[in-house]
Amino acid sequence: MPLTRVSLLKGKPQEYRKAILDGLYQAMRESFGVPEDDRFMLVDEYDKSNFLYGENYLGIARDDDLVIIQITVNNTRGPEQKKALFARIAEILSSNPGIRPENILVNLLEVPKENWSFGNGIAQYA
Repeated sequence: MPLTRVSLLKGKPQEYRKAILDGLYQAMRESFGVPEDDRFMLVDEYDKSNFLYGENYLGIARDDDLVIIQITVNNTRGPEQKKALFARIAEILSSNPGIRPENILVNLLEVPKENWSFGNGIAQYA
């Protein structure tokens, strides 16, 4: 069960934000085997004064089209699946909505399965 948060500067149209969420969901389904309808996603938009980033950290040239993606997942996937996810996200989002791969920052947070409750006060995976 991924919980996905997307952070970007304010001002992008709804279609652009939807394309990001749809692309992330597709990449997670393909690379991580996320089940259908397992879709919990948030978009946070920031004013320029509240959205700071390293413009050339690690020699990667970023600009104000930077999208920061944080995905919380169960700690059940290995390095190869993670690499495949990162590559697929970059491929999909560069195609639609047209984000430069340099402007796609992804962070995975891994948690034990018992750290989730999907509702009703029950730890469904525990």
